[in-house]
Amino acid sequence: MKHIYLLLILLCVTSVSFTSTAQTRRSTTRDAVLVFSKTAGFRHQSIPTGRTALYQLGQKNNFRVDTTEDASVFTYDNLRKYKTIVFLSTTGDILNQEQQAAFEQYIQKGGGFVGIHAAADTEYEWPWYNKLVGAYFLHHPKQQNAIIHVWNREHPTVSFLPERWKRFDEWYSYKSIQPGIKVLATLDESTYEGGRNGRNHPFIWYHEYDGGRAFYTGGGHTNESFEEPLFMKHVLEGIKWTMKRTK
Repeated sequence: MKHIYLLLILLCVTSVSFTSTAQTRRSTTRDAVLVFSKTAGFRHQSIPTGRTALYQLGQKNNFRVDTTEDASVFTYDNLRKYKTIVFLSTTGDILNQEQQAAFEQYIQKGGGFVGIHAAADTEYEWPWYNKLVGAYFLHHPKQQNAIIHVWNREHPTVSFLPERWKRFDEWYSYKSIQPGIKVLATLDESTYEGGRNGRNHPFIWYHEYDGGRAFYTGGGHTNESFEEPLFMKHVLEGIKWTMKRTK
């Protein structure tokens, strides 16, 4: 009889221990990323595909992805929950003055920012945002193949890319290009029609700005972009760098 009681006690202890461990694992907070895709101008058809692809990146790489087009979430108390804010092909004037102030505070406190494609076609009347994103959209020709020259292969966002990266996408030219950005790759305008930046045509860059980290990639217009393994690894490494997972 004593042996039965001892066995029951042992089973109970084991069960409690297992349950406690399982609860600890479930309650461990993963890093969180907010994907913001509000548009007040042109709306890219690839936004839903991009949101899904970014969500899947989070699942595979141990960070939570929340998606929204509701600008009211831009309060500092809410933004501080996230390691990085991704602007996924946002366009136009999407934040009011209070929301802009909250986003500025978030970056100043060390937050991260990733701009994808039309993030450069956003908030033309907000000089601080111009400095954060690095440049504004100027023009694009028809979608076509082009070659991206990757120059700084030491940065984790491009270290695995070919030096001449041939892709099909929509190729932006830029204006109000900020002098502080660190260009990782440029577009070769001799390989496509319609470029307007000449030999110095930045297309991928990063910098540390106003207390935070910012990364921008000009790719991502097409649905197919978010199915390209190289492009999605490129975006993933941008997210990880702004989250400070990589140096």
